[in-house]
Parts: sequence; structure tokens; C-alpha cells
Amino acid sequence: MFKCNKTLKKLFDDYKTGSKIISVLVLSCAFSVQAASSIHIQELIQQLGILQQDLVNLEQGKVVSFQVTENDKKELAAGVAIYISSAPVKVVEFLRNKGMIAVDTEIISQSLIPPQTTLSSFKELNFKLGDKDEADLLTAKPGDTFNLSAQEFKTLQTIKSEHADSIAEVYKKILFERWQGYRKEGLKGIATYDRGAGRVSDSGKELRTAILSNKVLFNHFPELYQAWLNYPGVMPANAEERFFLINRQVENRSTAVLLHRIILAEKAGGIILSRQFYVGHSYNSNQFIIGCLPYRNGSLIFYTNRTFTDQVAGFGSGLKHSIGREQMRRRMEKHLINIKNALK
Repeated sequence: MFKCNKTLKKLFDDYKTGSKIISVLVLSCAFSVQAASSIHIQELIQQLGILQQDLVNLEQGKVVSFQVTENDKKELAAGVAIYISSAPVKVVEFLRNKGMIAVDTEIISQSLIPPQTTLSSFKELNFKLGDKDEADLLTAKPGDTFNLSAQEFKTLQTIKSEHADSIAEVYKKILFERWQGYRKEGLKGIATYDRGAGRVSDSGKELRTAILSNKVLFNHFPELYQAWLNYPGVMPANAEERFFLINRQVENRSTAVLLHRIILAEKAGGIILSRQFYVGHSYNSNQFIIGCLPYRNGSLIFYTNRTFTDQVAGFGSGLKHSIGREQMRRRMEKHLINIKNALK
């Protein structure tokens, strides 16, 4: 792995003659010589969905979008790409050091969760429930207002009104136990959300669908694909993983997000995998991938996002998907533009 400078140079030289631009695009996903040499132009055009007529807009520094197939009735998926003048190493370092809080205005705070974190130290992390949500948790029942398991609802129901001030402590304990469950068992360790009347939302199943849908990762970078799908397990060489507790504003409500991030990078480019394996409310789960590689005098960045939410299922699903997908795509465009502006 990662011994590909000559291969990359050849591909970039080929691009200058107009023959290999799509091959260059996907190299942000990994840097294996074998993978790079096996990439087929038409296959990548089909898999990434980047149209030839969009290449001119990319060179002009405009954000272009490409279709990402949705494989679940609760899924919203989209892809966007941009060319910026900063080198790939600067892009990757910016996102590694600053995180998405630097480009996503909906994120209020983010706290790193070190591997050795205990319940006591977890409770000191920067997250605060909104006053209304804190009060509503005292009487919370299975449904769509909060994303909690049947057992977690029962735990909250044991809190008496005279001890209402302990609700935040109990909720942080729930978050801590979810983080522990995921670290020990991966997607299988994610407790389902109880929606009442025997209905559940299964974030572990949704996130499995998200990774199984990534054909580029599967076909060309199987080691990274398997590590992401079968976490916890052996990570590829040079892969760096981090966990975060995010405080995010969603639908005018503060929500807790537990996030797992993997960065695989070197001088030739990098890829960032992000998985939101717990979300407090409004949507169920999320996976996004940001790739970055050398392009002309700067970097080409592509960004795919898969979000799962019960809100787009049921009656009027087609229209809900269309509206939700467009709203998500616009947010993604803003994220790329904010990266570009931050690195000027």
C-alpha cells in the first residue's frame, strides 16, 4: 500500500492529454498501485455518476453534483465535488485538526472521546440538552420524538420528578453505553430505536446498507471496505480512527451525535470516512465520505452523504425524498465552499 508516486504521476500526465480524468478522481479513496491500475474509466463514470459535461465546471471551481443511488426507503443520498487551489495535504490536515465543526454551521460543539474514556470522564464532555428536551425526557415514551431503545426508555421512566436534575446525567450514561456497545460489537452493537406499537428503527442495519452500497470502495479498496463494514477489526496501515461526541442543532433542537471517523492519508491524497452511529432525534443515522487528491495546481474533493430518516418513509415518500435530498445537497455544497474559503 501507498507506494504509488510513479503511478500517480503517470495518471496525472495522462490526464493532461485528456484521457484519464475519471481514473484520477477515484484515487482519493486509496493509493494502492494494484487498485489504480485496475480502474476502468467507464466503470468509474457509472459508479461515481460524474458526467463529462461537469468536468468544465469543476475546472472553473464550481461545485458539481452527481447522483448516489438510494437503497432503502428511509435513505437520502447525494454526491458533490469541487476543485480548490489548496494542496491535498492541507485539506486533509484541516479536516483532521478542525473537524466538520469548521465547515458545518449546524454543529454547536464537538468533543474528542479518547479510547480510555470512563463514564466519569465522559460526563465531563461538552454536551447540554435543550431545556425543553430535558423536561420532555422525564415523560418520554416510545415514538418519534427521541431516538432511544426500549430499555433506555424504561431507564428514563425510573427517574422521579423530584430528581429531574439527574436527567442529564442519566442521558449521558446512555450515550456512554452506546459508545461502548459500538466499540465492542460495531454495527451489531447498536441498539434499535423503539418507535412504539412494535415498530423499531435499526441504525445498525441502515449503516450496513450504506457501506454495502459503496461499490467503488468494495471493488477497488477491499481492505478499507472490510475494515469499515466489520468494525471492530484490523485497520489498514496508516489508518487513523477517532470518536467524537457532537452537539448539533437539528430542527431547532440540540441533539447528541456519536461519531466514528477514519482518515486514511498520505501526500498523494486522502479519504475521510464518517459514521454517525447514534443521533438523538430527527434522523436515525448518517455516513459520509470525503475524498481529496492532487489535481492541476490544487485538489479535487468529492463528498458523498447517506442519511437515514423515518421522516421520508410512508405516504408521499417520493416527494419527501426529492425535497429532503435537495436540502441535503445544498448543505453539502455549502460545506465544500466553506472548506474552499477556509483554505484561501
